[in-house]
Amino acid sequence: MAYTAWERMRKVNRQRFGTDAGPFEPAMYGAGRGGNDLKSAASRFLHERCEGLRFSAEKTEEEARSGRYLGTGIAKNQIPYDMQMDNDRLCLERELEHFIDSGVAEDAYTVYYSFLRMFVGTYGQSSKMIEQLAEFESNASSLLMKHRDHYSHSVYVFALGLAIYETNERFRRIFQTFYGFVPEQDEHAAAAFFLEYWGLASLFHDIGYPFEIPFEQVLAYFEVDRTKRGPGSLFLAYRDLDCLSGMSSEAKKHFSDLLRHPIDSVDALLAYGIEKRLGAAYGVSEEALYDTIRRKPSEPDRFGYFMDHAYFSATRLYQELAEVLGAQALTEAHVDALTAIMLHNSMFKFAIAFYKDKEKRKAPLKAELHPLAYLLMLCDELQCWDRTAYGRNSRTELYPMDAEFDFGRGMIHALYCFDAEESEKISRYEADYRAWERGGSAGVQPRLKAFSDMAEKEQRFRADIEKIVDLSAYPLFVTTFLRAADRKSKHTYLSGSSFLHMYDFAVALNGRYRYEGREEEISAEQLERDFDEMSLEYQLSNINQVKSFAKYLNAIGCFYTDRPVDFELVRAFTKEQCELFAPMEHARWIRAHRTMGWTAGNLYETAAVGSETDRAALREQLRQHKLCMNGDFGELEIARHYLQLSEEDQGKDWKPFNSMLKLIRKFDGLRIYRLD
Repeated sequence: MAYTAWERMRKVNRQRFGTDAGPFEPAMYGAGRGGNDLKSAASRFLHERCEGLRFSAEKTEEEARSGRYLGTGIAKNQIPYDMQMDNDRLCLERELEHFIDSGVAEDAYTVYYSFLRMFVGTYGQSSKMIEQLAEFESNASSLLMKHRDHYSHSVYVFALGLAIYETNERFRRIFQTFYGFVPEQDEHAAAAFFLEYWGLASLFHDIGYPFEIPFEQVLAYFEVDRTKRGPGSLFLAYRDLDCLSGMSSEAKKHFSDLLRHPIDSVDALLAYGIEKRLGAAYGVSEEALYDTIRRKPSEPDRFGYFMDHAYFSATRLYQELAEVLGAQALTEAHVDALTAIMLHNSMFKFAIAFYKDKEKRKAPLKAELHPLAYLLMLCDELQCWDRTAYGRNSRTELYPMDAEFDFGRGMIHALYCFDAEESEKISRYEADYRAWERGGSAGVQPRLKAFSDMAEKEQRFRADIEKIVDLSAYPLFVTTFLRAADRKSKHTYLSGSSFLHMYDFAVALNGRYRYEGREEEISAEQLERDFDEMSLEYQLSNINQVKSFAKYLNAIGCFYTDRPVDFELVRAFTKEQCELFAPMEHARWIRAHRTMGWTAGNLYETAAVGSETDRAALREQLRQHKLCMNGDFGELEIARHYLQLSEEDQGKDWKPFNSMLKLIRKFDGLRIYRLD
């Protein structure tokens, strides 16, 4: 039993009612127990290896003493605290599975949301840290020569790391030993530890790109007729960096005591953290590292006229953690996550290992020296597929649209898939390459990035990775293949708004039930407080409904946007429109509850309990709902189920939407329009 708090609740219910009423352990994805593909391995890590994630013995003891549950379902004090933690873990497991299936930014959003809620704090406190990355990339990067998505990319990197930890015993043992866990004895505790700090390093390693993008925009605009940057290039530099590198006096004392070394800034913390892990192996001093770190944002001309987003990612994440968690709560493992981020882009490659310089090149990084940095650099290089190309040159280059992985037998087999529609371009490249070979490999070698780096005999893609991280114990095999693109799999619709509105939209959707008929009386702040009081599961239910709303509107010839457009504004849905999208919402609700382990039943209503509040709590404890469906079912079965519902229950799928239309007007900028 991987979800042990569910099993304890199941035993309580069996004693209470004399029947096995649930909750029943949620199913693991597909062939998760044996599959070594990305989705199976990452899901198995969360499902089995993270057993007991965030459980609290103290809260369990308090519940036993008081006879009162401390966990939150749809409301507070409905379920055991540990059961809520199991629910949260299942949420992260399911959202990551959805993202791996789709790769779309909206599904990346809910992975970020789940992680932030579980390990950092309420989403609202940290939302801008990740939302701004998506907004900057989608709105500003088209002005650059070269730029591709880093928002969904980071969630793919996160998943790759989970899969490698799950399947590669050697890396797992190195990580456990590095952080003082006893292999095999502390498996679940070590996995929970890895999830938290790997999540911080991987999910937030690129949040500094909004600082690099304007730097690149200026160069791109200025270099209209230039072929490369260098002396004479116009560039930006950053000043007054204390807002990012500064520390409170309490933080300075905390880190100086923790590390037994004087620390007076984030820059000093990064320099010491890197020197402690890599100094002896690479002959780098704290002083030299500090000098490099300090100069990166303010003197980019000293670094090839490049701005290192990793510096801004690390310092921005530190400030967020210090603000939300408190600097005194940060540990040496937090420092490792920050230094891994600092190292991942150019710091290690060009200032420590000099991997492209044959004379100065040093050995690739071993996992034993800095497991988080090692894994981040490896996964960051491997994740090059399914990335939206924003830059002008990037849109004309050939990158893999998909990838398949086999992590079995301690190896990494990566099969990168390219669009079959590009076969003509590939054939031209291959002909040019063969001609170049016949000519004695003289002149400029033909390239078709990134296809050529993977498909050429030199295997430039794999060779570069081997210069960065030591793969002697983790053999990497790279293969390419062509396949017709399935563009419908992205489920892209006309509706669209910034990520800054998705949370607000979900808050309004939640408020539609409580305040129908009183929308104008309720403040946006009250709606958000109501939303924050719910568990992660119910918050995600609202957010996922937001993600589905574009599909519903598309079916009735409508769309939403946060931009001014010359279309008819929708102020209320007609009965005919509601009859179209209500069954779609019911199908979403049915499938979502099924994947989250809910079963059909009404024991919570027929059992001898008193108030509606008691019945609602029992429903959460059983994870049973009278409108759910059991067994295997398809679209036809769901449609029949909907038609069998009472008029009142059918109304739950559409009546509140008109109330929701009034509520979202409280959040400036988002409107719904009719196409015809």
